Amino acid sequence: MDTTSSQFTIGQLAQEAGINVEAIRFYQRKGLMPLPERAYGSIRRYAHAELDRVRFIKASQRLGFSLAEVGDLLRLDDGTHCEEARRIAEHKLRNVREKLADLQRIEATLGQLVARCDLVRKTVKCPLISSLQESK
Repeated sequence: MDTTSSQFTIGQLAQEAGINVEAIRFYQRKGLMPLPERAYGSIRRYAHAELDRVRFIKASQRLGFSLAEVGDLLRLDDGTHCEEARRIAEHKLRNVREKLADLQRIEATLGQLVARCDLVRKTVKCPLISSLQESK
């Protein structure tokens, strides 16, 4: 398909963005995507700007931004709100770092439990199950 075309059907837009049509409709219901006008008796047409917008939404989601946060970023898109966008990104970065720390603690605990399992093979009571039962 020619991506330089300024008009896409919703199906073409979805295909170009690598998502399905229902995702576009979902973004429209959430206010992240505009619903283009429909010429009388015609289908809705999307411009290249909408393709860019969908790609922005997907790229933001890949970085872990929620749809609400994506909406906040989209509202700041006029180029004059860099500090506010930075604050949103810093908040997300703090959250990611907290989750990483949690995952590292989980990894260490699971590693210790698995090692204990290896040490006490063929015992009646599994140390991993026992440890989890004790932490109720």
